[in-house]
Amino acid sequence: MCRTGSSILSRARFLVLAALAGLAGGSLAGCGFAPLYGTAGDPPATASVADRLNQVQVQNIPERPGQMLRQALEDQLYVAGTPTVQRYTLNVAYSINIQGVGIQTDTSVTRNRFVAIGTWTLGPVGAPATPLATGTATTEDAENIIDQQPFTQTLETGTIDQQLADEIAGQITTQIAAWFKAHPAA
Repeated sequence: MCRTGSSILSRARFLVLAALAGLAGGSLAGCGFAPLYGTAGDPPATASVADRLNQVQVQNIPERPGQMLRQALEDQLYVAGTPTVQRYTLNVAYSINIQGVGIQTDTSVTRNRFVAIGTWTLGPVGAPATPLATGTATTEDAENIIDQQPFTQTLETGTIDQQLADEIAGQITTQIAAWFKAHPAA
């Protein structure tokens, strides 16, 4: 059984440690931590991770959920605006599987689980068939379909598709950023 007081105390300790880190120059580099998107510790000649993310060209992803994912990727990758130089190509295979999980005795379904999977490949623009990095992002969501009108269910499914796309895009962006951080010369 979890005690409420201990989680409040843990939060207070975390805040104190965060404040101390801020007073010590805001850097936790001595502890092995480094900013993912920042330039702290990077050689001056190396582009920051954020700059390199802005050089990724996102290829088309088929169907409406794929278009939503591509838009979400562009929103998260291009924080500095539309890229002027594209050095990398990102290809994503995206699928959403729907499983009925709330099955009644009359075999009707009252809840659907949506499982989204995005498999990505990052390559150089000149040779996209030569991957620099690959990865997979997964997430899931669910909807209740008890007594819903078809229009309401369509709206809810559209909202779920957008939430799945945003989550998959966030995971892919983080994975690519981590790869750029680990491979500054690529």
